[in-house]
Amino acid sequence: MNVAIKNLQREQDTGGVISVVWCATKHDGEYSAEVTGTRFFTPDPDSSNFVPFEKLSEDDVIGWLNIDDVWTAFIEEKLNDQIEEQKNPPIQEGLPWDQSEEQS
Repeated sequence: MNVAIKNLQREQDTGGVISVVWCATKHDGEYSAEVTGTRFFTPDPDSSNFVPFEKLSEDDVIGWLNIDDVWTAFIEEKLNDQIEEQKNPPIQEGLPWDQSEEQS
C-alpha cells in the first residue's frame, strides 16, 4: 500500500493547513485499487508543533493522518476487496445464446 497526499487547503493569513486529501493505492499484478479520503484540521499557529504550509513535506502531512495499525488494516481491507472484485467480478454480462462473444 502506498499513501500520497493529493491536495491541501490552508488558511491564507496563517498558512495553517485545514484539510488534507489523501489517496492510498495498491497493485497486484494487472489489478489496482484506490481509496481516497479527506482529513480536516484546526491549525493553531501558537502551538509549538505548528508547521507553516511552505515548510511542510509530504512525509510531515502523511504523519498527520495518524496512520496506525487499525487505520492501515482498514484501508488495506478496502483495497484488497477492490482487487478481489476485479479478479472475481460479482456481476457478469453476456448472452447465453451467443457463445461467440467472450463472457465477462
